[in-house]
Amino acid sequence: MEHLSAFDATFLEVEDSDPHVSLAIGSVSIMAGPPPSYEEFVSIFAERAPQIPRCTQILRRHPLDLGSPEWADDPHFDISRHLHRLALPHPGDDAALFEMVASVMERRLDRERPLWECWIFEGLTDNRWAVLTKVHHCVADGIATTQILAKFSDSGGGDSFATAIRAAREPARHRVGLPKVNLNPLSWLGGVARSAFAAAAAVEHMAMGAAELTAGVLSGAPESSLNGPVTSLRRYSAARVRLADLQEVSRAFGVTLNDVALAAITASYREILLERGERPDHNSLRTLVPVSVRATNHFNMADNQVSAMLPLLPVDEADPMKQLQLVHSRLTRAKASGQREGGTALTAAAKNVPFAFTAWAVRLLSLLPQKAVVAVATNVPGPRDAQKLMGRQVLEILPIPPIALNVRTAVAMLSYADQFVFGITADYDTAPDIQDLASGIEDGVERLVAAGRTHRRRGRS
Repeated sequence: MEHLSAFDATFLEVEDSDPHVSLAIGSVSIMAGPPPSYEEFVSIFAERAPQIPRCTQILRRHPLDLGSPEWADDPHFDISRHLHRLALPHPGDDAALFEMVASVMERRLDRERPLWECWIFEGLTDNRWAVLTKVHHCVADGIATTQILAKFSDSGGGDSFATAIRAAREPARHRVGLPKVNLNPLSWLGGVARSAFAAAAAVEHMAMGAAELTAGVLSGAPESSLNGPVTSLRRYSAARVRLADLQEVSRAFGVTLNDVALAAITASYREILLERGERPDHNSLRTLVPVSVRATNHFNMADNQVSAMLPLLPVDEADPMKQLQLVHSRLTRAKASGQREGGTALTAAAKNVPFAFTAWAVRLLSLLPQKAVVAVATNVPGPRDAQKLMGRQVLEILPIPPIALNVRTAVAMLSYADQFVFGITADYDTAPDIQDLASGIEDGVERLVAAGRTHRRRGRS
């Protein structure tokens, strides 16, 4: 019987700490052509769901959290309880779709059943329909969820942009130990010394990263409309850009694609703060940036394998090019400082603590007012090739992040084929301007593309 890890269980504890929070992650696949019949929809998913163990398993928790929750087969599994069908109100445009997405995602998943749902939305404009898939965050992180959901497609998955992430490219990690046996005592002693120095350096690197993360969490941000208690209602919107545009800017300035995306997010948040009559300061937008530590051979594992960085996005800078440079330098510094390794070490350390203590500690900390992190920006690499579901073309995929712990907006980025989408979830009462945030991201990318082309022309002259 498989147990939920202490880190995975954190998402249950955080959800339990606030009745206004639903910690499910999701995605909306926009489909071409007429929708299938409900019977066909049920038939296909009934055939494919059992191939994904978590789709037919429930969590069994122990009294007083004396042991970690266990995954067990649901003896009463009924696929029809997880599949739903809705018609969008006329005219079936993005506004209607986004309102329906927010309504579905704000409701918690039933913990007496397997922790997922799937919804068909009919009535989209231009002869389209959509499938929203919703999975609890305790089941999997963004990359694992994307891989799981790909199994529902007709091809059963395929190549993913996730193979290009740092963790996937790194060789498998080995424990530092004694070198291979060598009859030359000088070689043996030299090997021991090198291993010892390498281990000491790695431990120091992780410790510094963990210290930086802790300091970031404990530092307070200025009072802002972006941070504070949330209601039970949500808003959702999306910004759509071409993946080629991000890649063009990335090549022009020698930065990463993620740097470009975060710079566009920075520009939009700056405009939002100004429009709300708030001054963007140096520390106004400390952002949680999840970092995958998932190796390629773990892509099909249903769990959370992420660490984190906590950069300050430069909303106090008005110039788009300087914003991009600052984002790049701060992300580079965060990577070099060991924040990713420090976060991983803290997560690993939790495995050696009795589960009850971890659960109670997380529950207590979740009740404290979190004032340091103001936003979340997570990048989820999606399928490289266009997908099909029930013989219909998947036109685009929109990611849906959750919000919690006083963070009122979250942005999830997803690359699919030649597209790059920013999915935005926000608290209903405090973010009526969510569409402005989406439009601002699109405008930010356009400005960076124009700046990149100007930069290249000057370089050729």
